Amino acid sequence: MTARPAAEQPQQPQIGVVDALRFLCEVFAIVTLGIWGFSTFPFWLNIIVGIGAPVLAIVLWGLFRAPKAVLAVDPFVKALVEILVMGTAAYAWADMHQWIIFGVFTLVALTTGLIVNRREF
Repeated sequence: MTARPAAEQPQQPQIGVVDALRFLCEVFAIVTLGIWGFSTFPFWLNIIVGIGAPVLAIVLWGLFRAPKAVLAVDPFVKALVEILVMGTAAYAWADMHQWIIFGVFTLVALTTGLIVNRREF
């Protein structure tokens, strides 16, 4: 058995620090929406929002924004979905009066979003 030449071996995608931070922002946004839904709204509505908001964010991200998204859309639509999910998570921290978390999350999400979206254009 012989080894393949370097040109024939499949390329592994390079995952950098920005990609890792972006993934952490995505997970943090989903968790944030659950925390916000369960802690902010009155009983019964908190169950609906606490489960529904993260599920809706996951569905939107999977359909439009994920690296292997189900629907291939224009980068503008991808950016709108990203702004919607990350912006709602940032709003949730502001609504819960957690200003430091709001500021840090907004700064990291905005910075990594700009870098990742700039690569796509």
